[in-house]
Amino acid sequence: MNKTFLLVVIAMVTFSFSSMAQYVDRTNFKAGLNAGLPVGDAGDVSSFSLGLDIAYHIGASELLDVGFATGFIHAFGDTTTLSGGGVSVETEFEDIQFLPAAASIRLYPTYDFKFGADAGYAVGINEGNEGGFYLRPIIGYNITGNTELNVSYVNISNDGSFSIATLGILFLF
Repeated sequence: MNKTFLLVVIAMVTFSFSSMAQYVDRTNFKAGLNAGLPVGDAGDVSSFSLGLDIAYHIGASELLDVGFATGFIHAFGDTTTLSGGGVSVETEFEDIQFLPAAASIRLYPTYDFKFGADAGYAVGINEGNEGGFYLRPIIGYNITGNTELNVSYVNISNDGSFSIATLGILFLF
C-alpha cells in the first residue's frame, strides 16, 4: 500500500508540474483552531484536545501546495477510577502538550476540496513528554474563499503512539 501511495503522489506531482500553463497562485498563510477526541491509547489518559494550527503554503502548481506547518496541541488529562477486590482508586492523568514542526503538502482534485499531510516532529512540552514523529493526514473543504473546514488524524509516535481525531477551521490570509 505504501508503494502504491508513493506512486500516486509522484504521478500527481509530475502531472502538476507539467500543467504550469494553468497555474493558479494559492500561496497563503493559514491560522485556525481545532478540537479533537483522543483515540487508542491516548483515549485512556486524556478526554479532549484543543489545538492551534499555523501554516504557510506555496502554490507549486494548480494541483499542489507545499509548505510548513506548526501549532500547539493540548490534550486534557482524564480521571479514571480503577476498581478491584472491593477497592476503588481514582487516578488523575496530567494534561499533555505538543508543539509540532512539519513539512506540509496539499493536493487539490477540485478548487474547494483538498487532501494531504503534515509530517515532522512534535516536541513534548509538558514534563516527562519526549515528543515524537508527527504525522497528520488531513482532508479539507473551502467553505468560502478564505475559510477552510477540515478533518484530520494526528499521530505522534515515539515508544508508543498518541493519536487524536480532529475537526478544525482555518482562516486564510
